[in-house]
Amino acid sequence: MKKLLLGLSLVLIASLLAGCSQEGKKGEISGEVKVAGSSTVYPITIAMAEEFNKLYPNVVVSVQSTGTGGGFKNFFIPGYADINDASRPIKPEELEAAKKNGVEPIEFLVAYDALTVIVNPENDWVDCLSFEELRKIWGPEATGNITKWSDVNPEWPDEEMHLYGPTSASGTFDFFTEVVIGKEDAHRKDYHGTEEDNTIIQAVERDRYAMGYLGLAYYLENKDKVKAVKIKNEKGVCVEPSIETARSGEYPLTRPLYIYVNKESLKKPAVREFVRFYLENLDSGIVEEIGYVPVDEKTKEENLKKFEEALKELGIE
Repeated sequence: MKKLLLGLSLVLIASLLAGCSQEGKKGEISGEVKVAGSSTVYPITIAMAEEFNKLYPNVVVSVQSTGTGGGFKNFFIPGYADINDASRPIKPEELEAAKKNGVEPIEFLVAYDALTVIVNPENDWVDCLSFEELRKIWGPEATGNITKWSDVNPEWPDEEMHLYGPTSASGTFDFFTEVVIGKEDAHRKDYHGTEEDNTIIQAVERDRYAMGYLGLAYYLENKDKVKAVKIKNEKGVCVEPSIETARSGEYPLTRPLYIYVNKESLKKPAVREFVRFYLENLDSGIVEEIGYVPVDEKTKEENLKKFEEALKELGIE
């Protein structure tokens, strides 16, 4: 994601600086903000952290890409992380486990993504896929049965299909299985699972018979290396994944992205100011520059209202 992060314009940076209070500029805040979770939300949080550090250089924002579920289970719920990036809503059982550990998650909607199915650029037989075809490739019944491209469509090559995607600890995995396949955890087992989206890109780039799926930002960063597959919507129209089609709702694999903040962590000035900065700059250009759809003004205001209410409940002015 370096290219994207370095690509933030001087005008954007100037506007961010101008938007911050004089008090914030002069503040001597220090400490650490610990973030885990979604690899999809990861580039947004990294970009926010880089801009935040220009104003608060004494704050260390550490961000781990662990997958949504992995972040919740291993870091956020036990209280080891202040924030969990998430490409799906928190599950009821995760929320219950968090509360048992004294962690009260506050949900903030931060962007929208267009989950993207990718193939090798030399793949000249697949340009558009229906949900039915995706289920045939990725569903649990495909394990050991759908091994060649020709098993899906006899007109496709009689060559072994190599599949790459996120692990079951990922929110991307959860969204894909629930929306595309139709039920939670219903996913073929014999594929190459990883929490490193760039690994999926590299694998598909070098293999003509490979397919994978990941967040839009990773595809946009590598669109010269892999090809995005159009997805057929309910009207039977093949729609290409993009910021525009996700914003309009035309693309059928559009999904919300979140951050979850441990309410207790807001007592720490470093965490409090980072979350404030994050929410105030959701429409500043950072989210779109990364490759996602920014939230609208109403959502931004709702996020900030929720944030301020949490501070009041904690007795923080």
